[in-house]
Amino acid sequence: MRDSSSAAATRPVAANSQEPELDDLLAAARAGDSVAFAQLYRDTHPRLLRYATSLVGQDAEDVTAEAWLQIARDLHKFSGDVMGFRGWTATIVRNRAFDHLRAAQRRPTTPLEEFFLDRPGDFDTASMAAENLTTASALRLIASLPADQAEAVLLRTVVGLDAPTAAKILGKRPGAVRVAAHRGLKSLGRMLDADRVRKRPPADYDV
Repeated sequence: MRDSSSAAATRPVAANSQEPELDDLLAAARAGDSVAFAQLYRDTHPRLLRYATSLVGQDAEDVTAEAWLQIARDLHKFSGDVMGFRGWTATIVRNRAFDHLRAAQRRPTTPLEEFFLDRPGDFDTASMAAENLTTASALRLIASLPADQAEAVLLRTVVGLDAPTAAKILGKRPGAVRVAAHRGLKSLGRMLDADRVRKRPPADYDV
């Protein structure tokens, strides 16, 4: 039998009830409505900033700002719904981040502490993990996730992408992205459980 909580853990963040409204905003923004673009920016920017943070750390603000310049310039060329827009913008951020890392002659890393401290908690395992990220040791556990799992979790639960859209960004099959995200969240949950057990004070006994 399929674990329904595990399935819920890898569903994207976006609430379905908001999608029609966001699709309308996207259409208006593409037509040149600056107010609609500002509202779309407020919905999308926090996701992209956390994603950029996971890729370039403290340089995320600069990378995201550069990405938004390209997004604003090329928005009229974009065709698709909000999920496609999120995928398109995440791809731009990813490309800008890797360009930045190559220019700085650094190896790409994934310092995931920041986004996990401030991420939405709409999932079973993911919510449990986020609620327990209060110590440096927990943050080190997150950073220890394999890179493919870390980025799959990031795209699915922070950027809010569905598996097919995330798969296009990562150059993988949707099933592989689902598996990577699921394994990453389950591994994180197990590590945090183990960390809590180690820190649990011994029981008092009457003698």
